[in-house]
Amino acid sequence: MKPQNELLMHIYKDCDMSITTLEKLLKELVEKDNKIKDAIEDILKSYEQFLKDTKKRLHKEHVEGESNGLFTKMMANMGVAKEVKNDNSDASMADMLIKGITMGTLDMEKKIKQYKESVDKKDLKFANEFLEFQQQSIEKLKKYL
Repeated sequence: MKPQNELLMHIYKDCDMSITTLEKLLKELVEKDNKIKDAIEDILKSYEQFLKDTKKRLHKEHVEGESNGLFTKMMANMGVAKEVKNDNSDASMADMLIKGITMGTLDMEKKIKQYKESVDKKDLKFANEFLEFQQQSIEKLKKYL
């Protein structure tokens, strides 16, 4: 696989996993009175847009995006359900999301460094925009801590 496709596939999988997790979290919080819901919905919409844009970029390369495995998604959903059951406060939900997104930003930074010399400048710019979105999401969630 070409380096730019590997970089885009990483973004695709990150978005796919994040969307699954955020949708599950919103379902778990549906009957609860959390102020963080709007922030989660905004972040979810952005992940969905990045996924859509990544699909287009991969399609141009004649590559089909690969979702995370069912087992991985199941484990994430179980983790979200457990966290909400233990403590569904805004601070706890923000903490959980910040930790998850931070792992994603670290992975993204590594991928950008790994591929910065070998990928198309447009794809590198896109990857940096995705990284910036993740960092902004963390800042948005910090106010709930």
